[in-house]
Parts: sequence; structure tokens; C-alpha cells
Amino acid sequence: MIRIVLAEDQRLLLGALGSLLDLEEDMDVVGKARNGEEALALVKQHDPDICIMDIEMPLKSGLDAAEELKDHSCKVIILTTFARSGYFERARDAGVSGYLLKDSPSEDLANSIRVIMDGRRVYAPELVDMAYSDVNPLTDREEQVIKLMADGKNTKEIASQLYLTNGTVRNYISTILDKLEVSNRIEAITRFKEKGWFK
Repeated sequence: MIRIVLAEDQRLLLGALGSLLDLEEDMDVVGKARNGEEALALVKQHDPDICIMDIEMPLKSGLDAAEELKDHSCKVIILTTFARSGYFERARDAGVSGYLLKDSPSEDLANSIRVIMDGRRVYAPELVDMAYSDVNPLTDREEQVIKLMADGKNTKEIASQLYLTNGTVRNYISTILDKLEVSNRIEAITRFKEKGWFK
């Protein structure tokens, strides 16, 4: 019997997923969590074979929880609506066994669980394509600048924090806007976030 913990902050979806998997003869849902912290507690309590998690959940995201389970025997499957290359990259770095999208056919989930239990990995095909075509164009220094912009820092504050001149920071910001193909800081931060590139 494959023992499963589910983590999903939308109650209706959590219930539906649980019922769907319980219909499978070789699967048993042993715990249901509403956030990443509850998921970690249930994994410790039940020691399941698989933990299926959404990404965006309160208290602790699915990716944060997956990173904490990296060295655990429980295999992690990310089940999300977000086909973002940055999220996918982070999930792979965390060693997840699967990254599936919620709009996949329901039988795909049960089949993927069995494949993963056989020791293979399952990634939604569109994510694999995206991972190779959608690479973060910013350098490490540009990433530092956009992170400080996202924290609400102005040019002068960024310059002081990174030991740069105001002019150099303005040049970095201009390059960031060009690379992300946007016209202002807010759009740049939004685009960077939508791509899942904030680590």
C-alpha cells in the first residue's frame, strides 16, 4: 500500500484529491495538511511514502517544505497551477520526485505516483520545455539589485548597501528593465516574481 500525505490550502481541492486517491486500490491517504508546516508534522507522524504538496500555501510554502524533506525517505510531488521555470528549478534543486500541474487529467496523478514509487521522476512536459527556454537573464549583481528593489529600497539605499555609486545602480536598473522587457521597476519586480526567479 502506498501511504500518502496531501498538503493543499484549498479545502475543496484537498477533499477531492483525498477522495480520488483513496479510490485507488494500492493507495491510502494517511494525512491531510492545509499548509507546509502541517505537512512536515504529518510526515514526521506518519512516515508516508509520498507527500503531495501545493506550492503557494500559508505559513510555509510547498517548496520550503520540500527543501526540508530533501534528505527524508518520503518522496515529494509538487502539484500546482504554476508552470514557472523558477519554481521548477527550485523544486528540482530540492530533489522533488515529481512536479505536476493541476490541469492534468486525474488518472495522471495516480499513474505518476506509481512511476515515482518505482524510483523514477515525473515532470510535466511543458515545464521541461520551459526550463530550457526560459532562463533568468540577470547576472548575480543584477539579481541583488532587483531583490533590494523588491524590498522597497530606493537607488541611494541600494547604492549604499551594495557599495556602489548611485549612477552605477541606475545603470543596473536600466539594464534590468531592458533584459526583462519592461518599462519600470514595479513591472520588473512583477515579471521577475511571475517567472518564479526570486530564490
